[in-house]
Amino acid sequence: MYYNVFGEKVSRKRYKEMVNAQKNRRELIAARLHLRRDLLKMGLLTAAGTLAAKTGLSARAASLGASPLPINQPASPPTRPFIEPMPVMPVKVPVGSLHPAPTVEPNTAAGEGRTRPHQALTMFPPKKFYIVRQMAAPIQLSPDLPPSIMWGFDGMVPGPTYVARYGEPILIRNFNNLPEDNGGFGIPSPTTHLHNGHTPSESDGNPCDFYDIGQFYDQHYPNVLAGVLSTHKDEGGDIREAMHTLWYHDHRVDFTAQNAYKGLAGFYLLFNEFDTGDENTGFRLPSFPEFDIPMMFADKVFDEDGKLFYDLFNLDGVLGDKFTVNGKIQPFFQVHPRRYRFRWLNIGPSRFYEFFLLDKDNPNAKLPFWQISNDGNLLPRPVQVESVRLGVAERADVIIDFSHYAGKSIYIENRLRQVNGQGPVPPPNDLTPPGQGNLVLRFDVVLPPVEDHSRDPAEITKFYDLPETTEEPRVTRTFKFDRLNGQWSINSQFMDCQEPRFRIQQNSVERWILMNLSGDWQHPIHIHFEEFQLLSRNRKRPPVVERGRKDVVRLTENERLELYFRFRDFLGQYPLHCHNMVHEDHAMMLIWEITPEGDTILVP
Repeated sequence: MYYNVFGEKVSRKRYKEMVNAQKNRRELIAARLHLRRDLLKMGLLTAAGTLAAKTGLSARAASLGASPLPINQPASPPTRPFIEPMPVMPVKVPVGSLHPAPTVEPNTAAGEGRTRPHQALTMFPPKKFYIVRQMAAPIQLSPDLPPSIMWGFDGMVPGPTYVARYGEPILIRNFNNLPEDNGGFGIPSPTTHLHNGHTPSESDGNPCDFYDIGQFYDQHYPNVLAGVLSTHKDEGGDIREAMHTLWYHDHRVDFTAQNAYKGLAGFYLLFNEFDTGDENTGFRLPSFPEFDIPMMFADKVFDEDGKLFYDLFNLDGVLGDKFTVNGKIQPFFQVHPRRYRFRWLNIGPSRFYEFFLLDKDNPNAKLPFWQISNDGNLLPRPVQVESVRLGVAERADVIIDFSHYAGKSIYIENRLRQVNGQGPVPPPNDLTPPGQGNLVLRFDVVLPPVEDHSRDPAEITKFYDLPETTEEPRVTRTFKFDRLNGQWSINSQFMDCQEPRFRIQQNSVERWILMNLSGDWQHPIHIHFEEFQLLSRNRKRPPVVERGRKDVVRLTENERLELYFRFRDFLGQYPLHCHNMVHEDHAMMLIWEITPEGDTILVP
């Protein structure tokens, strides 16, 4: 039998066509053509951005209209599920000092790639220092596949987990030790974004702040609460805006999808006096690291030789047929019969998920659990749910009580149907029946009973209050997300590193309207630096799990969203973009800037 990447049966002739097309695309990629410009000259790419329907090249002859057809890639080689344990990435260990010592001005003489001075290095001097190296390494995602050369932080995929605390500034020195040879995709000039740290612009990982092989870049993370220099000076910042689950990833302009898909991503956890990491104190959430586990979800596709494959010709969204958790395809994870906190993160590059818990012995049984956060922020209180939907870059912290399942195996099942980069299949056909989705991880409740001092989420009535949204915005801006001449656009313009599109007045409030003009396409929209509160979806109040503070919002078919922002503390440039990483790499991104004066451009 022959299959495509979506598990659909195809004829032997069609399968050979797809394999041949994939090989030919790899050859063009290896030739390092400037894809859009050179392929247009060769007549292999249409003005709309799709591969010309030439025999032996295009596995997808349909145009990107309102109803695009799936990418017909051959299926990856078969792999056995649940034969390897899920890795838990090690906590990054600080170093005693850095040589040369960090400087406010860029140390270009020593090989630093930074171009702007640190805003807050002397104001919030680092208490810990780290060295991390971006480098290539052979990574085996399944014992049924050969190792693929991937790029990782310290050669790990995912990278090590940073554990930080509010009031404890750190500085991370990134060394670019990537190879010149990209092995088929990716570009060895990175920039690391801490998503979504309250971080000065020069340390944000701006897509335009990339640096070369052999250089280093010092990133300063103050780990301060928003408002620490402006609206809540006396309190040391606004505790209502505390963040907890962050992540870091490469954000190089035009190459974010490729570099992150290649492995450049990891977790960054923030604790404070309430979310302490100790289940005997504060909110009494399950203790880190024993019972508080980060989990990074990413889908991949492999060529006929079992090597990791990225289709540069797919401009609408790259989907895989292999589902990884912390860098392993369909692993298992052994747990004790007690409560655990899991930090779920979808790193895409283009797939959305909706996760359910599944008992294969009773697939129609509803297995509820608790969602305690949406993106980096705790919700006002825990919410009992039966599923969690995640767009690219969205996070959800959940609490699962395995005491009900001692001796059993429980699966995380993705039931959300998606066949192309457009986004999930629209309701009412968006979900598969129970037991017919993608099984991405198996929990085995086989470890012995242990004490559980964490608090039952049903008894937690409040984490933090939400900030008020009554202050009158200084300006209301509108952003229209659309498709233009084969690329993705915002307000009919493409990404440009040279000039910010608009300027926000420091320490002001703004209202933003996001509108989806791209028809049935869906876009997970991310705004750097400040979280927002979602006021409305199509002028209706959002669901309860979206009423906290967020940094990514799903802009679904023909939708209108209303967001409320406060911009405080630091100055400089930050991006706004779609986090379907393929869309942002094909121009659905813009740069804005915080300045003392700001402007009042309504449609930037």
